[in-house]
Amino acid sequence: MKLFQSLSDSEMEIMRYVWDSGESVTTAILLEAFAHKGWKAQTVSTFLTRLADKGALRVEKRGKANVYFPAITEAEYHKLEARHLVDSMYHGSVLDFLAAFYGGKGVSPDEADELKRWFDKEAGI
Repeated sequence: MKLFQSLSDSEMEIMRYVWDSGESVTTAILLEAFAHKGWKAQTVSTFLTRLADKGALRVEKRGKANVYFPAITEAEYHKLEARHLVDSMYHGSVLDFLAAFYGGKGVSPDEADELKRWFDKEAGI
């Protein structure tokens, strides 16, 4: 994903299916998997095109069908999403994010120790 774009709820549902399946998918596979939603082929195709445009999926043409593969892992997506949240909502400040996240309720001593170990590791200390 070159420029990060968050995924919609429906796009995220499709990506979770793709990540969980561990295999390539086609529109037909997804139509079956999401039949309970009543999505039409055009709807699924639109989601797949958007996901490819956002860099979440890559597409290969096989005969007349498009086959879709994840372009990023779920962990990579979550990392990008978290960084985007901190950058856009908290001006890039992890400290401001943590302050908002804990909302003044405080951090337990165990959480503080765990955070300190994590920050030390990240800082190479």
